[in-house]
Formats: sequence, C-alpha cells, structure tokens
Amino acid sequence: MYKLYKIKNGLRVLLAPMTETKAVTVLVLSKVGSRYETKDINGVSHFVEHLMFKGTKKRPTTLRISKELDSIGAEYNAFTSKDHTGYYIKARADKKELALEMLSDMLFNSKFEAKEIDRERGVIVEEINMYEDNPMMYMEDLFEQTVFGNHPLGWNIAGPKEIIRKVSREKIHNYYKKYYQPANMLVVVAGRIDNSTLSLVKKYFNKKSVGKFGNNYKKAVASQNKPQIKIMKKQTEQAQMALGFPAYSFMNEKIYALYLLSVILGGNMSSRLFTSIRERKGLCYFIRAAANTYQDTGTLMIQAGLDKSRLHSAISEILKELKKLKDYGVTKQELRKAKDYLGGKLTLKLETSDDVASWLAKQELLENRIISPAKLMEKLEKVTLPDIKKVANDIIKTNKLNLSLIGPFDKMAEFKHLLKV
Repeated sequence: MYKLYKIKNGLRVLLAPMTETKAVTVLVLSKVGSRYETKDINGVSHFVEHLMFKGTKKRPTTLRISKELDSIGAEYNAFTSKDHTGYYIKARADKKELALEMLSDMLFNSKFEAKEIDRERGVIVEEINMYEDNPMMYMEDLFEQTVFGNHPLGWNIAGPKEIIRKVSREKIHNYYKKYYQPANMLVVVAGRIDNSTLSLVKKYFNKKSVGKFGNNYKKAVASQNKPQIKIMKKQTEQAQMALGFPAYSFMNEKIYALYLLSVILGGNMSSRLFTSIRERKGLCYFIRAAANTYQDTGTLMIQAGLDKSRLHSAISEILKELKKLKDYGVTKQELRKAKDYLGGKLTLKLETSDDVASWLAKQELLENRIISPAKLMEKLEKVTLPDIKKVANDIIKTNKLNLSLIGPFDKMAEFKHLLKV
C-alpha cells in the first residue's frame, strides 16, 4: 500500500503506511551516482555523500548531527551506487518530523567547508584502501571493470585516490548543485505515518528546482567479442574469482528468467554450484551467482573464494556447469524451488519500514514504475523451462565471457585456454 505524489517543485513523494510497526523510515534518493561523472571527477558522487554529514548552518558539525540523532536512538546512514545516492533516518514514529527536517537541512544546507573537504579526503582514501585490502569485498568492483572497461560503469564508485586527493571544492560543489535539486530527488516515508506526513514533506522540501533532469549518462553499448581477463596481483592465501557475462537491464522482461536461473545456478546452499563445486568437489569455501542490473544493461556474475592451487580445476568445473545449463536447461523441480525461494525472500525483505522504503524508492526513481510484490511473483510464476534455457543460451557465450582474479598471479595466458563454454 502506497501513494505517489508530485509537488510543485518536481519532487516525487512516496508515502507507505504500515500499521504493524511503531517505527518510521525517511529515505531520500537523488538520481546521481558514479556513472554520471566524467573521468576527471570520478568519485565525486561518493565524496558529496560524505560531505552531507559534515555540518550545516543550523548544525555546524558532524558531532552536532550525530548527537541529535543518537539522542533519539535513530538508525541513519547514506550510500552511493553507480546510478543513485541515498540518505535515510529510521526512528520511532513520533520523530518523523525531526527526520524530515534533518535530512532536508543536510541535503540543502550543508556548508562544504574547505577544511572539512580536505579532512574528508584522507577518510575516503582510507575507505578505498579498506576495500582494496579486502579481496572478497573488492571483487565485484574488479569484475565490473573487466566487463565495462573504461565506460563509467567500469569505474570505481569511490574513485581513484589521486582524484580524491586533488579534486577542487569548486568542482565538488558545482556537481552537488547540479544534481541535488528536488526535481531530481525522491522522498519516501514508510512506517507508522498519519495525515500530516505529506504536509511535512512539503514544508521541509519546498526548495525551488533549477535545471532539467533525465538519464544524463553515457549508455552502455554491448561490444565485447572475445573473452576478457583482468588480474589484480596480490599476495593472498586464498584466490578470489569472478566469472560472468554481460546481461539484461531491469527493464528487460527476460530479467525474471535470469533471476530464477541465477538462483538455480548459485543463489543458495542447495544450488548447483554450491553443491557441485563446494560440497562434492571441495574446490572452494564460498561460491555464489547473482544477476546485477542497471537501467540499460546488467551482468550475470559467479563469485568464489578458492584454494589458489586449485583455481584452474575450479574454473573448469564452473564452466562445465554453465555448459550443462545451456545444453540441458533446468528441471521442473529446480524451477519450482527457485520460485518458492524468491517468494520467501521477498516476504522477508519487506518486513520492516526501511525495507519497504528501499523497495519502493529504487523502482520509482530508476524505473518510473512500481511493481508490487504480488505482480513480481506473478511475473516469476510465468517463467517456463524453455524460457530458462533460452536465456542461458542468450547470455552464456564464450565471446562474452569475463574472468576477474585477485591473488598471486602474473600472467593472463595461463587462464586463457580455460575460457570456453
């Protein structure tokens, strides 16, 4: 249950009442992320996110912001992705006005002080170091670098350290002013709300919008015609691997078959890859498959943590499973179990106000539509065995294969002969 409004300045507002909770989540999304950047400012979307917590005229310091939220026991944070940036406060329901007022204050009145920007450079560099020092966390970034190359989708969200150290305040602030306009934003309030909620959103988010907004990014064009390998050499005991293919956007109707295929392949502990590669052959500790989507493209990625001495064997066995999927499809029982699995996960995913806010917000911001849980399950239920086999053959191709590795490896050549499916 939700209602969508659009107020005079172009801001979209989603209200989702939930009578079974005493909490409320206010989530604000801005339609901007690292794919909107140019090479010389790669990382600025994420930098701006950090600066929203560094002080406003009303709340001049980070400590002032955090103390005020901590005093009511709120949960609060922010995140940057490649196509959107989000800020949220989750608190008890009688504090919804404070949550709305604070988020509007941070998003529209942050000071962008030069001394705070310079201080934050070091914080972000350390955040980048943290990810690069954790191969399991960094693997998805490296895989998308392999698939998308020098396209903005292949760039790191946090940016290169050299840009973070030198990008000017003027460039950061100009980028913020361009994209942080109400007409490019969405406010979701989910949880225990009442009739005053829309008026409060209008009160605190009534800033005038400047500029025009749309999909202001470079579209991804599928041009890969041979297998690609990217290696990040690192002295590790366990190798991290990602193997996969370009796939569908979330607007493509075939995505529902791909979601089910990814579950059957490696979505849980009874999946084909987990059973075969981990349980029966003991080649890895961790393995999973997932379909990741954007507005114009996506990927099917298999990720694993492997014994580095058995990496060649593991890659060969994974590719055998992929070929089997192409040649023979899946069974009726596997498809039924995958549908039930996604149905169960969807139910658990929408239990709390922050889950509901996130579910609604991303769809409305990026897709300009909201598919209800019931409608999503209806679409999944319509997927047939031939649909799964067709999608497998459409995506799983040798000339579209990508392999990313983190570990003590020097040469791509030793892996090239394996890449055939």
